[in-house]
Amino acid sequence: MSAFDLLRIAGSGLGMHQAWVDAVAHNIANVNTVRSTDQEAFRAQYVIARSQAGGGVEVGGVALGDPTGRVVHDPQHPLADAEGYVRHPEVDMASQMAQLIMAQRGYQASAQVTKNAQDMYTSALQIGRGA
Repeated sequence: MSAFDLLRIAGSGLGMHQAWVDAVAHNIANVNTVRSTDQEAFRAQYVIARSQAGGGVEVGGVALGDPTGRVVHDPQHPLADAEGYVRHPEVDMASQMAQLIMAQRGYQASAQVTKNAQDMYTSALQIGRGA
């Protein structure tokens, strides 16, 4: 592994974890999105990570959640159909919060690896200048 592979791999982790945080934040922001039963429910986004040749990770795609969602009886809601039903997204807030914590920790770890690599390269340059 070359000296700059460490930065490339950590940088790829930063990008993937940022995409994961963004997707989870989008899901959490839309957890209470209500639609009429003749429309699809909000579809949660799930980032698919894929390993890269030579190390690192990238966003392999984004899977979407179930468009059916949950049909809830709420006759007072302005979007309720004739029988009083509305469509809620199939997004579990507890699961999304756990996903958010994991994505944030992964981002922090990648950022720390990047900082450590930069410190190591700076120290190596200082040694070279002192000789």
